[in-house]
Amino acid sequence: MTDTATTTPSLNKFEKFKAEKDGLAVKAEIEKFASFGWEAMDECDRDHRLKWVGVFFRPATPGKFMMRLRMPNGILTSHQMRVLAEVVQRYGEDGYADITTRQNIQLRGIRIEDLPDIFNKFEAVGLTTVQSGMDNVRNITGDPVAGLDASELFDTRELVQQIQDMITNNGVGNSEFSNLPRKFNIAITAGRDNSVHAEINDLAFVPAFKEGGKEFSSPQFGFNVLVGGFFSAKRCDAAIPLNAWVPPEDVVAVCRAILEVYRDRGLRANRQKSRLMWLIDELGLDKFRSEVENRLGKSLITAAAKDEIDWEKRDHIGVYKQKQPGLNYVGLNIPVGRFFADDMFEIARIAEVYGSSEIRLTVEQNVIIPNIADTRLTAFLTENLLERFQIVPGSLMRSLVSCTGAQFCNFALIETKNRALAMIKALESELTFTRTVRIHWTGCPNSCGQPQVADIGLMGTKVRKNGKTLEGVDIYMGGKVGKDAHLGTCVTKSIPCEDLQPILRQLLIENFGARAQEELVVSG
Repeated sequence: MTDTATTTPSLNKFEKFKAEKDGLAVKAEIEKFASFGWEAMDECDRDHRLKWVGVFFRPATPGKFMMRLRMPNGILTSHQMRVLAEVVQRYGEDGYADITTRQNIQLRGIRIEDLPDIFNKFEAVGLTTVQSGMDNVRNITGDPVAGLDASELFDTRELVQQIQDMITNNGVGNSEFSNLPRKFNIAITAGRDNSVHAEINDLAFVPAFKEGGKEFSSPQFGFNVLVGGFFSAKRCDAAIPLNAWVPPEDVVAVCRAILEVYRDRGLRANRQKSRLMWLIDELGLDKFRSEVENRLGKSLITAAAKDEIDWEKRDHIGVYKQKQPGLNYVGLNIPVGRFFADDMFEIARIAEVYGSSEIRLTVEQNVIIPNIADTRLTAFLTENLLERFQIVPGSLMRSLVSCTGAQFCNFALIETKNRALAMIKALESELTFTRTVRIHWTGCPNSCGQPQVADIGLMGTKVRKNGKTLEGVDIYMGGKVGKDAHLGTCVTKSIPCEDLQPILRQLLIENFGARAQEELVVSG
């Protein structure tokens, strides 16, 4: 491995502290931190290096940390969910969990003195938080109904787990990949509807059949490779084709090769220009591909002529038949992805009572309970929890996505989750809809809420009105997911949040076929 951080002549502050001490080193110091308390910690350990073990200092709530798990493909068990519920339960009103847009869970209210006990509980049930923040590969996303969907072309769950194990050394930490130039997102899908939003990942594998020819006597299933997709305050780009097709057995090796090239050749002087796409720009796509082949030790096969993403995006909310006869999966809408300890215990219980004790998360911040027998489905649908987490939510609530917002995130310029819920409920009471409308909220230009992929995206900003600085948004429109996915663009800037609701109302009427309730009464 080339230690770029120590050879780059001009190091930014992040590269300097990484060169001084690998982030994974704090694993051995957790007991000490818990004993001394967060106020006595070295500032760099507290604010940055703890992120290598998934623990995040939040200036907005000092002493109450956020903890991010790793859940490849968004899959966990009832037992694991109960352990997470027990962790947040101890913190009362300060403790709860958020589902992220990477099929992951973040816990709120964590106290530094509890970390040793929490990590022991996680280890006992096979949970890990390692390398889930800062300059690491983030949670690896996959099809939320992998192994359940009769239309899938390949069950990718094992591949996702193998990638996770390679990157994290089976969940204990891997110094080979703990010092990337910036964060790195990987997604893999073999479904037809692009459920992972492949286009916004640094590296994505999408299903494709390679026609017979000199390589094969008949069409073979594999993946076309996309590279370079990302959102940041500086730049937003959709991933581009690498002109490579990879059979399933080579996916992990190709991941490793691309990560090695990025680790050793990635740009580190300016963190605003350190994501993978900036390296591809500097090298050129052909040179980047050649570098990957050198690390892989063989030539990449040219891409299949087309991929198999030919369905519109599904949200998996509701009741669906599985490919296994007599079984169903049910998608529950979790408004803005937030739930509390009691909710988590209940989700664990119903997954155990009615299903196979498995729980799945989606990139839309929702929950899927799989493997519910036909004979148990009617009883499942009478559970009180489904009044809170509905299977037939409103047309706006169904696809509402929100980042953490200013309540906890020091980067966010506005509050998002609570405001989003209130505004969506108000709009649903005023309007009727003929289609689902995807509205995404994000608190700042870092775009964790992914407004660029939404029908209507709202990006937090500060605005001036009547001589005062207020919370506001820039409005994005035109994002497309599923087949022919593309990013939306900013159409209106600097709308005060206090003026937003009537503007959204008009957009929904003019662009998405919504109708005012009073119009329906008159016409009726």
